Amino acid sequence: MKCFLISDNVDTQMGMRLAGVEGVVVHKHGEVMEALADVTARDDVAVVFVTKKLVELCGTEIAAMKLTMRKPLIVEIPDRHGDSHISETLSGYVSDAVGIKI
Repeated sequence: MKCFLISDNVDTQMGMRLAGVEGVVVHKHGEVMEALADVTARDDVAVVFVTKKLVELCGTEIAAMKLTMRKPLIVEIPDRHGDSHISETLSGYVSDAVGIKI
């Protein structure tokens, strides 16, 4: 099984390409949805990485896809301009899941 990247910038695409992950660079809502439709139709892709900016652009549709599709797994990733508050984000996820603040 393969991974695939849908990115809003060439730098992220090049970095992932160095790791062996193919992908596309898109900027508009329609382009994102078309790329998602194309990649979800492929049987060889198990994980789709989508940059944070594009997830914000198409949040409702991507959330619906995550809830209804078994495959591929859609994962939001920060791009080179993304924030680096990973520990705060993870703490938030754990707090929401468990129901207590850590």
